Amino acid sequence: MQYRRATIEGGTYFFTLVTHKRQRLLSLPTNVSLLRNIFRDVMQQHPFIIDAFVLLPDHLHCLWTLPQGDRNFSTRWRLIKSYFSRQCITLSQENLSTSRQNKKERAIWQRSFWEHLIRDEVDFKNHLEYIHYNPVKHGLVKAPKDWEYSSFHRSVRQGTYDITWGAGQGIVFDSNIGKE
Repeated sequence: MQYRRATIEGGTYFFTLVTHKRQRLLSLPTNVSLLRNIFRDVMQQHPFIIDAFVLLPDHLHCLWTLPQGDRNFSTRWRLIKSYFSRQCITLSQENLSTSRQNKKERAIWQRSFWEHLIRDEVDFKNHLEYIHYNPVKHGLVKAPKDWEYSSFHRSVRQGTYDITWGAGQGIVFDSNIGKE
C-alpha cells in the first residue's frame, strides 16, 4: 500500500521527524549546528517559512508554510535528511536492518516523517502550542522558556506568548497531534 500525502500549494504543514531507534543525535551541539546550517541552505534553494520549530534529543517538530504555487515539502525533507545523514556525528551504527545495510544507508532518521496539513487558525494555534510545550511534555524542562532549541522565544518577541506561558500548566493536547 502506498501512502498518499495531502499536498496543497502554499499550504501550512506540521511535521514530526524522529531519529532511527530514537538515537539522541540531536542533543550533540555539533549536530544542532549542522542541522541549522542545512535548514538555511535548503531554504535558499527551496524557500519556505518556518512558523515554529522545536528540536529535542531524538526528534523534531515544526510548522512550515510553503510559497504560493509550491506544494513540494517532500523534496525539502529529503534534502535535509540526506545532507544531515551524510555529515552528522553518530552515537552508534550497530543494529542496522538488513535493508539499510544492503543500501549502505546510515541509520540516522526513521525512513518517513509525519505530516499534517493545517486546516485553519485553531488547528495552527493547537500545533504551535504543541511544538512549544513539547520539551515540557517530555520532562526536559519545567517551562517552554527554558528550552534553547525552540522558536518559543521568537514567538514571545512577536507577542504570541507571554514568557511565562506553559510554566506549570500541565497543558493537554489532542491525542492526534504529534504522532511521536
